[in-house]
Amino acid sequence: MSEKQWQWQEGEYTVTRSTHWSGPGCHDGCGLLYYTKDGKLIKVEGDLDNPYNMGRLCMRCLNQTEAYNNPQRVKWPLKRVGERGENKWERISWDEAYDIIVEKVRYIQKEWGPETIIGLEGTGRNIIWQTPYLTYAAFGSPNYVLGFLAGDACYLPRAAQQAVMNSDFFVTDCAQFFEERYDNPEFVNPEVIIIWGNNPIITNGDGFFGHWIVDEMRMGSKLIVVDPRLTWLAARAEYWLQIRPGTDCALALGMINVIISEDLYDHDFVENWCSGFDELTERAAEYPPEKVEEITWVPKETLIAASRRYATAKPAAIQWGLAVDQQVTGIATAQAINSLWAITGNTDVPGGNIIAKSGFNVDDGYSCGLNWVPKELQEKRFGNENFPLKKYGLASTAHGDSILRAIENGGDPYPVKMLWLQTTNTFANMSSEAPRVYQAMKSVYFNVVVDLFMTPTAVACADIVLPAGMSAERDSFRAWFAPLRAITKICDYEEAKSDEQICLELGKRLHPEAFPWETVADWINWKMGNDKDKYPDAFQIEWSGKTYKERGKTQGLTYDELKHKVYVYPEWQYKKYEKGLLRRDRQPGFNTADGKIQLYIDLFDAFDIDPLPVHIEPPESPYSTPDLYKEYPLVLTSGARSFEFFHSEHRQQPTMRMFHPQPLVEVHPDTAEKLGIKDGDWVWIESFRGRCKQIAKLVRTIDPRVVSAEHGWWFPEKEAAEPSLFGVFDSNINNLTSQCQNGPAGYGAPNKGLLCRIYKCTEENSKVMPGEQVTRKGGWEYVRATF
Repeated sequence: MSEKQWQWQEGEYTVTRSTHWSGPGCHDGCGLLYYTKDGKLIKVEGDLDNPYNMGRLCMRCLNQTEAYNNPQRVKWPLKRVGERGENKWERISWDEAYDIIVEKVRYIQKEWGPETIIGLEGTGRNIIWQTPYLTYAAFGSPNYVLGFLAGDACYLPRAAQQAVMNSDFFVTDCAQFFEERYDNPEFVNPEVIIIWGNNPIITNGDGFFGHWIVDEMRMGSKLIVVDPRLTWLAARAEYWLQIRPGTDCALALGMINVIISEDLYDHDFVENWCSGFDELTERAAEYPPEKVEEITWVPKETLIAASRRYATAKPAAIQWGLAVDQQVTGIATAQAINSLWAITGNTDVPGGNIIAKSGFNVDDGYSCGLNWVPKELQEKRFGNENFPLKKYGLASTAHGDSILRAIENGGDPYPVKMLWLQTTNTFANMSSEAPRVYQAMKSVYFNVVVDLFMTPTAVACADIVLPAGMSAERDSFRAWFAPLRAITKICDYEEAKSDEQICLELGKRLHPEAFPWETVADWINWKMGNDKDKYPDAFQIEWSGKTYKERGKTQGLTYDELKHKVYVYPEWQYKKYEKGLLRRDRQPGFNTADGKIQLYIDLFDAFDIDPLPVHIEPPESPYSTPDLYKEYPLVLTSGARSFEFFHSEHRQQPTMRMFHPQPLVEVHPDTAEKLGIKDGDWVWIESFRGRCKQIAKLVRTIDPRVVSAEHGWWFPEKEAAEPSLFGVFDSNINNLTSQCQNGPAGYGAPNKGLLCRIYKCTEENSKVMPGEQVTRKGGWEYVRATF
């Protein structure tokens, strides 16, 4: 096979090289080979010629055929004909569906204003700019949000923190920005990698292919792992820091304390490229190892040894994950971890934490189309009223907790009248306090769901359901971060349409001036930086102006060219801060007010947010709420990934359910013995908000004071109509988690560190199941947290 060949014939099969990026899927864009016959997907293999994943695929990707050909998929547009929750639908045409949506949107815009329409999406994989553009440019609303996600607690706390601290985002260097990967002579293998709050081999999160860590280990990298659970990587680490969930900021400050007090920091980098070091030193001094041990449950000897190992390794890197965000100190924790690689000089150097920019600057999308929203409406974005980081433009998303409260309180500061939900199974996964969000969504005037399958969210809340195409059923592209990759349409499923096609067709009906493109390819070409003269009125991204090495033009390659190349790597340079590649004035330094990494963030000071990282005890914990702890004596963490699923996806697939048929909660055997629980027992997990049931899995590698529950569970094989809703509430850990408990900046939520108790399921205590309690009995009574 020629390296340039992107499609060929193998006997009866057409083979297409492409990139998979959901749905279903994960946050990566792995190269693969699609085998199709008569327009049907037959087999999937990894693309050995793709440098990103080098032919390796996880079981979710290899099992795509079950997803694509699943008869449970939504096949055509549906209109609700019964009451919400009855699961009664009528098949309609796309034109009829669009007509209904346009009529409702026009009515809502006229009666209540466009700001009362909310655009929501799920994990933001490959609709990161399409849904925002539809929300801003077609609906005219400033309110694009991540599926009621409490505190935007997925990636955005880290992104917001780094925007003000560095003005750029950092990732672990695994040679992923080089087409020749580890053979590039500039790359240096990290001596030490800290894995902090994620399990990358399973997660493959945020544009990071987890097996790169294994590659680095084979080349000599040693690991330090921060995790409450003994993962595969933690079992192979030099140091495993088994942290109490929700105390990561204290741990990072303790490490900073050791590094500074033992003079292990990089004097040259700190003096020339950092500001606020003296203030950080003073703050870190408040966290000696003895105190950090009390807070985090990590032995001080382990803390000190791990700190020394990281600080003396050259180079060293930190690979972090969602657990950093899912605590009320999400911003502060990210700031403290960021400070670690700053003060040790592991900043944008080979094998350290490097500044990542999306390939050819074409993937920054949450603000795409915002220019179509008048300034006076942008000021009305939910969250602006309470959180200055949102008000002053450091984030373009609205605040999900604020939207929830506006629905609940009848419209303060204004009502919510329509939800556009694009591939988000909201109260099955993304929303904390799922019963609370369920009740709120049911009360909204008009809801549209765009998804692959009929979900509990769609059955309970939708008025119109639109069928979305999967990855190989769409033409699209993505970088995040590099290379720039094509997603190629090779098959169809019934009347399903790609997210791009749905947004474009609906947008042209609602606001044709903002959607001048005739085809999806036209729209993609514009987003890639082409046709600026042809569409002068449309919001234009800032094109990098870099010369594409094979094309020899500054305009940038077209989508059709990208599709035939599959991927394109942009030019890469280390130590960009020394070369004037970060600042608008092209002077050396970082694109911050003082040109340095701000260990003390001046902007936070102006907003009455602590400018230095500080540990805040979780709002419900053994120490902040001791009386509650007596009643709920276990620390609850949740959200650990499994190989078979990605959040609430894949549960319709027989192969995945064969490997992982039921939800599991990890419990220490000593804890289980005290409670009369055996391995394999169904148990109730309960907090003062509600309860759910999962199967006890006894493991000695978890702290006896902690339990770890799975998330995202629903059961497509069960009854769809209420009160069942596919059994979504029966095992939903989000019956216990919390909305509206955010950090000072509005970011972060304590989903990783709450309190609970567990007890064995019996016939007597299972007479009223959570599904019935939520849908028929009004949920559980408790005092809801406030801002």
